[in-house]
Amino acid sequence: MSRFNTLSLKGDLFGGVTTAIISLPLALAFGVASGAGAEAGLWGAIMVGLFASLFGGSNTLISEPTGPMTVIMTAVLTTMTAKYPESGMAMTFTVVMMAGAFQILLGTLKLGKYVTLMPYSVVSGFMSGIGVILVILQLSPLLGHPAPAGGVIGTLKQLPDIFMSLSFKELFLGVTTLLILFLMPKKYTRYVPSQLVALVFVTLLSMLIFDMESVRRIGEIPAGLPSLVIPTITPETFMTMVIDALVLGTLGCIDTLLTAVIGDSLTRSEHNSDKELRGQGIANMLAGLFGALPGAGATMGTVVNIQVGARSPLSGVIRALILALVVMVAGSLTEPIPMAVLAGIAVYVGINILDWSFISRAHKVSIQGMAIMYGVMLLTVFVDLIVAVGLGVFISNIIIIEKLSLAQEKNVKAISDAEDEDIPLNEEEKNLLDKANGQVLFFYLSGPMIFSVSKAISRQHSSISQYKAMVLDLTDVPMIDVTVGLALENAIKDAKEVECQVLLLCPHEQTKHQLERLHLDDLVPVEDRYSTRYEALSAALNNIDIKES
Repeated sequence: MSRFNTLSLKGDLFGGVTTAIISLPLALAFGVASGAGAEAGLWGAIMVGLFASLFGGSNTLISEPTGPMTVIMTAVLTTMTAKYPESGMAMTFTVVMMAGAFQILLGTLKLGKYVTLMPYSVVSGFMSGIGVILVILQLSPLLGHPAPAGGVIGTLKQLPDIFMSLSFKELFLGVTTLLILFLMPKKYTRYVPSQLVALVFVTLLSMLIFDMESVRRIGEIPAGLPSLVIPTITPETFMTMVIDALVLGTLGCIDTLLTAVIGDSLTRSEHNSDKELRGQGIANMLAGLFGALPGAGATMGTVVNIQVGARSPLSGVIRALILALVVMVAGSLTEPIPMAVLAGIAVYVGINILDWSFISRAHKVSIQGMAIMYGVMLLTVFVDLIVAVGLGVFISNIIIIEKLSLAQEKNVKAISDAEDEDIPLNEEEKNLLDKANGQVLFFYLSGPMIFSVSKAISRQHSSISQYKAMVLDLTDVPMIDVTVGLALENAIKDAKEVECQVLLLCPHEQTKHQLERLHLDDLVPVEDRYSTRYEALSAALNNIDIKES
C-alpha cells in the first residue's frame, strides 16, 4: 500500500480513463489476432492490468496484452488446438498460468535485475522479429480470410491463394484503418488515440456502405464474468508446455522491465524489479485461470499514463474498472466491428514494434552488432524465439569476451628491468629491480582477472627458467576467477620446478580469499608473502645474493 502514497487523484483519474480508451481497441485486436477471441483480449487487459497494478513494483506501469506476448500466445494456441482439438484451449491457458508461476519464481529468487542484462542487438533483433511475425500473421485477416494454420510459414505458403481470393471490401476497410493510424496528425492524438478513431470511424463506414453479413465482424462479447479454466496437463505434452511457458514468461519479464525503465526515466523514480515480476506473475496466473490473454508492461499506455499526470497504481486500477464496465454493460457495441479493422490495428502495432531506429543505423554503429541483430530477427521469425535469443546472447558474449581479453592482456606484464613505464614502481623499487641484473621477474597483474586472460598469463611466464626469483604482484587485482587461479597455480608450480623462488604480493582481501579457496596460498609459504613491492623486491634481491655467495 505504500506505493499509493504518491497518489494524485486528478492525475490518476485522467491516467486511468485515458489508458482505458487506448487499451480498448488494442485489447480487441490482440484478442482476435491470438485466436482466443476479442473477449479474451479484453479480460486480459482487465485482469493483468488490475493485479499487476495492485501487486507490482512500479507506480505508473500499465500492463496489458502486448504485441510480443500475443505473437507467442498465438503460436502456442495454434499448436495446442491443432494437436488437441478438445483440450487445446485449456492447455494453452495452462501454459499462461505456468508462465505466471515462472515469473513469480524469478521475482522470489531476486533475479529481476538480470533479466534485461543482454546486448541491445539481441533485444532489437527479437523484438523486430516479433514485429515481423505479427505483420505476417495479420496479412490473411487484412485480405478477408481467417488466419491459416502453420504460423508464419503456413501463412507465407498460403499467400498466393489468399491474394487470388481476397475480399476487396475487407481490404478497403483494413487499408483505411492503416491510413488513419499513420496519417492522423500528432496534435490530435494527444486528445484521442488514433486506434480508437480508426476503430469507430471505419466501423461506422462499414455499416454505411456494406451489408452487415458481407463483412466479417467480431460479434457481441458475452456479458458477465469469464469462466474458470481448469488447468490441463498431459504427460506427453508436459515438456512442451514447460518450454512454451518459459518463452512466454521470459518475454513478459523482458517486455515489462524494459517498459518499467522507460517509466522510471520519465518519473525520475526507480521501480522494484523483483516485486514487479511477482506482480506480473500473479496477474498472468489469474489471467490464465479465467481464460484471458497474458500481458506485460505496455510502453504506449505507460508513457501516456505518466504524461497525463498519473503518479500511483490507482490509475491502473481505474483503467481496469472502466474496461470491466465496458464488458459488463456495453459488450453489444462490439458486434459491428469488422475483423479487418482489428487486423489493421495489429499490423500497425507490428510495424511499430520493429526497431526502426537501430535498423537504420546498425551498419554504421557495428557490423557485428548488425549481423547479430538480423540473425536474431530471422531466427525469431523462421525458427524459434528461445533459439534466437540463446544464440544471439552466446555469440554476443563471445565477441565481448574476445574484446575484453585483448584489453585485459595489456594488464598482464612480466619484466626484469625497470624500463617499462606502465609498471607502477617508484624510484627505489626500480633501483632494486635493476640491481637484480635480470635475475628477478616482476610479474604484474591489474584489474579483474577473468578466464580469457589465462593464456596471456601462460605466455608471460613461459621463460621462467631464466630467473632465480619471481615477484607475483596482485596488489591491483580486485578479483580472479577459477581459470585464472589455475593459470597462476601453473605459473607458481613451473617456477618451483626450476628452483625459482616465488614471492607473493596480495593485500586485497577478496583476492586473498579467492586464492585461499583455490589453495594457491599453500604453494607460497607465509614467509614469502609481502604487503609492499619494496619488501618483496628486497627479499628477492637478498635471496639471490645468498644463493650466489
